[in-house]
Amino acid sequence: MSSLQLLITAGLLLALVLGGSNAQLSATFYASTCANVSSVVRGVLEQAQSSDVRIGAKLIRLHFHDCFVNVIFSLSLTTASVGCDGSILLDNANGIESEKDAVPNASADGFDVVDDIKTALENVCPDIVSCADILAIAAQVSVSLAGGPSWDVLMGRRDGKTANRAGANNLPSPFDALEINLKKFTDLGLDSTDLVALSGAHTFGRARCITFSQRLYNFSGTGNPDPTLDTTYLETLRQTCPEGGNANTITDLDPSTPDGFDNNYFTNLQNNRGLLQSDQHLFSTSGADTVAIVNRFGDSQSAFFDSFGPSMINMGNISPLTGNNGEIRSDCKKVN
Repeated sequence: MSSLQLLITAGLLLALVLGGSNAQLSATFYASTCANVSSVVRGVLEQAQSSDVRIGAKLIRLHFHDCFVNVIFSLSLTTASVGCDGSILLDNANGIESEKDAVPNASADGFDVVDDIKTALENVCPDIVSCADILAIAAQVSVSLAGGPSWDVLMGRRDGKTANRAGANNLPSPFDALEINLKKFTDLGLDSTDLVALSGAHTFGRARCITFSQRLYNFSGTGNPDPTLDTTYLETLRQTCPEGGNANTITDLDPSTPDGFDNNYFTNLQNNRGLLQSDQHLFSTSGADTVAIVNRFGDSQSAFFDSFGPSMINMGNISPLTGNNGEIRSDCKKVN
């Protein structure tokens, strides 16, 4: 491929990331074709929640990890998967290296419930609702069921036909400094408010010891714990995650209300009780504009809720496939 062709391909990919398709997503996209889509999703999730209290956090994480796969410049547009296209749901297949095998997705879960939702929707609206939209709707329903805000989910995404494991390996990380994760957000058209608001989804769910144990014993090679970590909380976490212990042991992201969606995540940060380094640094990074946003959300749950929905919409608008692009998968695990 010539240098000119590479430049044209890169330009087309960049336009896809920044602008998506010309077609617009809409809250009423399925009004005439599958009007009860949200109630079907809710019904499946209510049943799933009865046996897995963590399912809501798992599903919103899948939506986040689906949307945040950034562009990897390649020799063909057909080999690039970007944005909210359901690519995280694809299994390994001929020509597809599953994003499920990317390091950040090692503990990703909830795929079986996505399959259950797809089956339920196919029974009432066959070949209509995309897997990418299922993730967006499931995220909103999950937050609502946990006591959080509601918002009008924009729909009309279509499903990608490939995956992007390399892109999935470059998701925002719990180990990265604030400026690194913020750049990953701004590269996709999001801002500091989106970063703080979306991080607030860590108000429910769990995390493995491997994602935060570096803060407990030898932070950044100092031989000491992370100085931004409350000492009482530190001792509690050391009991859960002893040095040399099981890296896959889980603990609550929000120890105060672990299964409820509220603003306690932010009050935890204000008290130096954020579990992940990337969370605490939203508040403890001197001079960062995120500090004031954390304070605003910590002081007012309504301020957090008012921002969370729009930030979820912003994230859900990252490079969707619409119109005639992509497809509507009949099975979320594989292309048609």
